[in-house]
Amino acid sequence: MAPFGPYCAIVLAIIIGGYCLDLAVETLNLRMARGELPDEFEGWYDPARYRKSQEYLRQSTRLTLAEEGARTILLCAAVALGWLDLADRWVRGIGVPAVPTGLAFAGLLCAAGQVLKAPFSACRIFRLEQRYGFNRMTPATFAKDLLKKWILGGVIGGGALALVIGLFERKGAGAWLPCWAAVALIQLFVIFIAPAVILPIFNTFIPLEDGELKTAIHRSAKALGFRMRGVCRMDASRRSTRSNAFFTGIGRFRRIVLFDTLIARHTAPELVAILAHEIGHYKKRHLLISFIAGAASTGLMFFLISLLIEGRGLCAAFRLGRPSVYAGIVLFGILYAPIQAVVSVFLNALSRRNEYAADAFAARHAAGPETMISALKKLSVDNLSNLTPHPLKVALDYGHPPILMRIRALRGLSRAGAA
Repeated sequence: MAPFGPYCAIVLAIIIGGYCLDLAVETLNLRMARGELPDEFEGWYDPARYRKSQEYLRQSTRLTLAEEGARTILLCAAVALGWLDLADRWVRGIGVPAVPTGLAFAGLLCAAGQVLKAPFSACRIFRLEQRYGFNRMTPATFAKDLLKKWILGGVIGGGALALVIGLFERKGAGAWLPCWAAVALIQLFVIFIAPAVILPIFNTFIPLEDGELKTAIHRSAKALGFRMRGVCRMDASRRSTRSNAFFTGIGRFRRIVLFDTLIARHTAPELVAILAHEIGHYKKRHLLISFIAGAASTGLMFFLISLLIEGRGLCAAFRLGRPSVYAGIVLFGILYAPIQAVVSVFLNALSRRNEYAADAFAARHAAGPETMISALKKLSVDNLSNLTPHPLKVALDYGHPPILMRIRALRGLSRAGAA
């Protein structure tokens, strides 16, 4: 095991600093939630339900910080006490080539993380979500979903990691470019297969039944020049009362998915507005733009890995006795968190801009601003959304603009139209 040196102290400072930043951001965010109900939501929230939404935010934040705190403590202990070196020596002792050894090392770390995370996930679903009327999941469904996620993560993530380790083993630092290309192709492949293979593992997708809603949706899609495989209703109510909609797939596989909880609570015009918002993303090529931006972020990560992969310092900083390509790749992911936080500021800003554009598209071409506003308000109230997040929280974590800012932008369209 490598001695405890200044680089190890820097690693611990980065890990602890990341948690301190999260703690500061969440504290600021909670302080923003102490105000009165915004005038825009008068008549939508009664005072008791608004207080309930704020209490839900507080309890959810505390649980998140407790989980992150436990993860930080475990990770610091693993570094400082040499547990990572112990895991590395154990997988080396199996006596297999570098790629399976690296997968075993990464698997041990992931397993430890999942064992830590599972109780917090159960607490969130069966205590917090249950208390606030969101949860409909049974313990059996929770266990099955967890097992499915682990298997999918092992197959897809493990396959990608094996490819990356193999390329860096053969090509050294110069492997960053083919690794970038390979992972981007894997991500694109997952987008293709998700609607037909991955999503149905967790939920049932039923074509929308004939009736007023289906007729209105198809009429709107046709008017907007949008061809799709279909509109599906997803049985989200088996797990939660939360409502949402999303666009998935590429080319002939693209489809709009509406939660059954969303259909139950919204009028046909509001659902058409939500559909038009999703079509707006497609028409304005937001999916392609987001994919390119995400791929660029992945390329940056691999380039930075290439600068450190052939040195001994990275592994020594985590107190590993013997450097290796696979350990360098896995451990770099821990140190990349601060860089990823900076990158996410730009990615989130791009995503929020796209959401504004999709809202405007829906308001101009399908439903009108007021119908879109009504749909957004219902979604916010039903999901107990935080109406007044702190700007720093928005910058770091929000891929969608805060609801009041979206409504303000839509009101602007109404005024512009009236003028």
